[in-house]
Amino acid sequence: MRNRIEEAKQAVRNIPDFPIEGIQFKDLTTLMKSPQHLTTVSDALYEMYKEKGITKVVGIESRGFIFGAILAARLGAGFVPIRKPGKLPAEVISKTYDKEYGTDTIEIHRDAITNDDVVLIHDDLLATGGTILAALELVQSMKPRDVMINFVCGLSDLHGRDMLPKEIEVTTVFDF
Repeated sequence: MRNRIEEAKQAVRNIPDFPIEGIQFKDLTTLMKSPQHLTTVSDALYEMYKEKGITKVVGIESRGFIFGAILAARLGAGFVPIRKPGKLPAEVISKTYDKEYGTDTIEIHRDAITNDDVVLIHDDLLATGGTILAALELVQSMKPRDVMINFVCGLSDLHGRDMLPKEIEVTTVFDF
């Protein structure tokens, strides 16, 4: 499995100066277009969480929807989207936050999580931590039984993990 994960990591494309100058964007679409790499990452995520009792996987718009939904289906859990403002049809709660190239706001349906849920928040990439911290605050405001966080990859040099509470389990499939 380790060799397959390394091959998947090598498939990630680096896009300089996207979406603004100075950002080195990690493009996971080059990983996802390969059935082998898509399966490798899906299998790795499933192995990490198959025995954790996850009842809901929360995916962050938009790339967090891809592996988040795959993982939810494999775990027999529900899938809950966190979206940009105005995209969810029912009553929402919102959080505005800073990220590496500006500010943003995310929303989740107010009734998406219950206090019986064991939640895994998933996104494709951990950079500076602003988005995931906002998502964590939204999820925790609904008082689930437990919360864990996962990413396909992390950018270690940006220290996004340092933004997150130490008591929260945070995993990645691989890091740059």
